[in-house]
Amino acid sequence: MSRLSWRWWSRRSDKSADEAKPSSETFDGADRRQLLQAFSAIAGSGALAVMPQPAAAKDSSELPPPKRALTGRNEAGKSVFKSFDVTSKVVEIDSNPGLTFYELYMTEGVPQLTGLEPDPMLKGTKAFPGPGGTMFRLISYPPKRPEGYKPPAGVTFESALQEMSDKVPGMGDHFERGAPGMHTSGTIDYGVVVRGEMTLELDDGQKVHLRQGDCIVQNGTRHCWRNPLPEPCLMAFISVGGKRG
Repeated sequence: MSRLSWRWWSRRSDKSADEAKPSSETFDGADRRQLLQAFSAIAGSGALAVMPQPAAAKDSSELPPPKRALTGRNEAGKSVFKSFDVTSKVVEIDSNPGLTFYELYMTEGVPQLTGLEPDPMLKGTKAFPGPGGTMFRLISYPPKRPEGYKPPAGVTFESALQEMSDKVPGMGDHFERGAPGMHTSGTIDYGVVVRGEMTLELDDGQKVHLRQGDCIVQNGTRHCWRNPLPEPCLMAFISVGGKRG
């Protein structure tokens, strides 16, 4: 199973990854690794081609995935922990190694807060909720692929989208065929970068670079996500189903 990267990212408060500058001082161990990451952010695919790929661009780490604490009530009406473990619905996309969905919880309509509700993820998952529904998920995105990267044998763009729809029902249908990565959903998405960094791209090439702790509010607009660095990125999303005017 692929594992999420829970590696702490070194960040300077006054500079983004795109503005990072290498130092002339001698670097050893972890410092050297951080310097290599900075070079890759500056030079892009050119630096990635020079760096040793197995060490520089891991799909995921060997660290354990995040746990989910699920609460409810017992027969006496007291609040209790119903579970504290990895969610029952973990989806790994084999056609895009390192892309993993941790499906945490979903509701439809007005939630019934009896505390006796079963874990909805035991029944499976879906791409996005309907109007008034909610979806809570973590997504681990693979690192930026090195120049010359090829997908697993036999994988095509269409087969990759089909796998996504098979494992997260309907997800592949939201992605555009003529602009890989671009997609649109009928939801408001609240997102936060938990680990790593991410670039959010909108129409006409508009982009914003997100670092650990940065947040987004996606108002049902056309967009795509691109990991700019040779490390996985973990993001958390809460999607709320809406209606287009």
